[in-house]
Amino acid sequence: MLKTFRIGGIHPAENKLSAGKKIENAALPAQVMIPLAQHIGAPCQPIVKKGDKVKVGTLIGKSVGFVSANIHSSVSGTVNKIDKVTDVSGYKRDAVIIDVDGDEWEPTIDRSDTLKRECRLSSKEIVEKIAGAGIVGMGGATFPTHVKLTPPPGLKANILIINGVECEPYLTSDHELMLEKAEEIFVGTEILMKAIDVKKAVIGIENNKKDAIARFAEISKSYPGIEVQPLKVKYPQGGEKQLIDAITGRQVPGGALPISVGAIVQNVGTTFAVYEAVQKNKPLFERIVTVTGKEVKNPCNVRARIGTPFKNLIDIAGGLPGDTGKVISGGPMMGKALPDIDIPVAKGSSGILIIPSSEAKRKAMKDCIRCAKCVNVCPMGLNPTLLMDLTEFQIWDRAEKQKITDCIECGSCSYTCPANRPLLDYIRLGKGKVTGIVRARKN
Repeated sequence: MLKTFRIGGIHPAENKLSAGKKIENAALPAQVMIPLAQHIGAPCQPIVKKGDKVKVGTLIGKSVGFVSANIHSSVSGTVNKIDKVTDVSGYKRDAVIIDVDGDEWEPTIDRSDTLKRECRLSSKEIVEKIAGAGIVGMGGATFPTHVKLTPPPGLKANILIINGVECEPYLTSDHELMLEKAEEIFVGTEILMKAIDVKKAVIGIENNKKDAIARFAEISKSYPGIEVQPLKVKYPQGGEKQLIDAITGRQVPGGALPISVGAIVQNVGTTFAVYEAVQKNKPLFERIVTVTGKEVKNPCNVRARIGTPFKNLIDIAGGLPGDTGKVISGGPMMGKALPDIDIPVAKGSSGILIIPSSEAKRKAMKDCIRCAKCVNVCPMGLNPTLLMDLTEFQIWDRAEKQKITDCIECGSCSYTCPANRPLLDYIRLGKGKVTGIVRARKN
């Protein structure tokens, strides 16, 4: 029997329209806009200025705190200016704007396709190299990887979990990466195991990716300590706490980190980036992006340089359909609607979803009928309708007691609500407010 997590969950239509589409390279744009905040934590400090020449892989933004991540140039050319640009959040943020001139890479980067398996670096050296390369969680969370690999004092990992779930509808970038770069992902897994000093790793893959499961199961025979775990298809199994529960049976307590139960989770895209950083000296300056939608002519998986306008990738997929109602960065459950399509690709840009007008508008909200569907599907065991009410009436002390900050913002509650109530919208607002109150109290 296939494993899965125990609390809540839903199964929305998968719509994996770009499944099986080989990764294609996006052409270099004439200009890139590289945001200096592409991660959770402190934005980078720019270390280049107008007129500077840069190469592919040149450090252009230096992390200024422990929870931060370096930023590198994705192109070669001349720094045009440092200015504010709109990023995927919809806010204006500092970015390095570079006029592209050729494609000259830093000479330290190994551009060969030769698999390099042996890693002689110490765990400390591995973490330092990952930090230097600016690796972040590429499943969408963008948490700096070197931070996750450095647990708080007194906590020790005993298992590494690699997230190959990709449970968001439509998205297939991780799936295709697993098919095309399987060996590299296994080497990256070994490197991460060495970094955190564990002897066991499990790669979790949902059962709708049978070709990836078969390929990984075969390769795993040559990698002692790494096993492949097929999982029942259920959203949001890609959430760290849900994946840990599914694979190990351990449940992370509310407010606690995965390391509290001895687990560290890394996305397959992050694991591949770790391989490239440690074995090939390649910083994180490009990623795979799924471009898809029901009316899109050519749903595809595209390798794009960071800073490339979304419009360029949409053009590869055949352009915007005439009846486009909304363009989303990410998937339909946790993605965010874009104000325009000139916004640049960032480290956390997993997909571009183009929604037709017929599906882009919300239905009229009705009164709650107390059906408890939202309670039944919540993977964190919360009461979404109560949390919405507490937010609406600003009863923050009770919202905190009801663990509003445990919400992972998966959207399962809103998806299943027959009254079309914007549960997640209110909970997200309330979570932000309560988080601020808690932070102020600690200070």
